[in-house]
Amino acid sequence: MTSINRLTVDGRDYFLPDPVTELREKILDAIRAGGGYVNIPPLRSGPGIDILFSPGMPVVWTRIDVGGENPEDVPAPVAEYPEI
Repeated sequence: MTSINRLTVDGRDYFLPDPVTELREKILDAIRAGGGYVNIPPLRSGPGIDILFSPGMPVVWTRIDVGGENPEDVPAPVAEYPEI
């Protein structure tokens, strides 16, 4: 199974490959310093994007697991019908 990290900053989503530990530290350092730009790397290739992080800015990290599951290993959904 592959994981992708979603960083949501001020309502915008950025998808990032692993590892994100160093990036998280850079963001925290910028916020602790009262604000600063941090380069958010692209998911595949390119220069990335510089984002100004500041105290009080809403930042949410989400880890998303994608693909890699064998369909035979996933249980079939169980249909539930209300009694009439």
